[in-house]
Amino acid sequence: MNDRILLSPPDTGPAEEEAVLRALRGGWVAPLGPEVDAFEEEIAAYTGRKHAVALSSGTAALHLGLLNFGVGPGDVVVTATMTFAATANAIIYTGAEPVFVDCDETGNIDVDLLDHAISDLQAKGRRVAAIVPVDLLGKVANYEGIVEIAARAGVPVLSDAAESLGAWRNGRPAGSFGDASILSFNGNKVMTTSGGGMLLTDDADIASRTRYLATQARQPVIHYEHLDVGYNYRLSNILAALGRAQLARLDSMIERRRQHRLWYRELTDKIPNSRVFGIPDGSEGGDTRDNFWLTSIILTPPDGSATAGLIAHLAKHGIEARPLWKPMHLQPAFSHAHSYRTGMAESLFQTGVSLPSGSAMTTDHTSRIEAALSAYSKQSRWLDHVQA
Repeated sequence: MNDRILLSPPDTGPAEEEAVLRALRGGWVAPLGPEVDAFEEEIAAYTGRKHAVALSSGTAALHLGLLNFGVGPGDVVVTATMTFAATANAIIYTGAEPVFVDCDETGNIDVDLLDHAISDLQAKGRRVAAIVPVDLLGKVANYEGIVEIAARAGVPVLSDAAESLGAWRNGRPAGSFGDASILSFNGNKVMTTSGGGMLLTDDADIASRTRYLATQARQPVIHYEHLDVGYNYRLSNILAALGRAQLARLDSMIERRRQHRLWYRELTDKIPNSRVFGIPDGSEGGDTRDNFWLTSIILTPPDGSATAGLIAHLAKHGIEARPLWKPMHLQPAFSHAHSYRTGMAESLFQTGVSLPSGSAMTTDHTSRIEAALSAYSKQSRWLDHVQA
């Protein structure tokens, strides 16, 4: 058996097995079916949205969300540079150009810099077709500021909540912000359908057109008739059943991850030149909280030597660790894209390390992680070994 400790593996058990068997025995093996219908209703209720459309991935949801906004060639879409490539890839699928905006100290998009970027682009005559904020590592972005900027500029907002289901901001759940939003149920998320995603909206027309485009844009006639180019983007009934079982356990899985975050805080308090990234307990007071998808720590020195050394050390002990997202403006695939930068995202990439955070982690796992972190701290002193 592989005893490697992963960052965020699926947490499944008897409930998921029973749900998948229920779907199989129900005879709906092909895409769509009663499990999909129920999953959409349950996710819509959980996020406070009027409509939810289950799709094959979060990337598919991003793509269709942008198409619903009329995004196409010649347009620009402003998004966060601190994100996974799927966010930028979906923009490219439409023929539009991504424009990247740096983050603030939370890792989420810098609202003041976003305001400047929108104004600058529009002053230059560019059509800003959409804003796509990203909720980094399960922390909801500052949508109050983002939506105000978007309304003033006349630009729709597509919230990339791929990482934040179960998080809240000022009493509103992740996924409830923007003209539309998307979720990911990839295998490494807090809850998973193996692969899958969801588009959420309060606009019935957006939901209807998303369903239409996601089922190959078929017309409602007995033969196959297509007026538009469509996509094979719908979620399968079996995977939806898995998602329903996971959704029923979501709050308990988040609580397990919260406990891991608090444990990492205690651990880093004992290790020189390290701290938990963000607010350690995930709460800013009131009704704002993380979903604790990944716990990351920030190390010094700022040149990246400590992070690289730690990641290599943990790998030798069978423990997965990764840097924070490499900013999109540094990615070769997007080297020609325009960006507005302060250097914050590059700093977080250099100094941040994401550590195992899964809700299925055991006490044996945490003991191994603690021993490995302590050993590396003692042998390197994080900072001292670089200055020597």
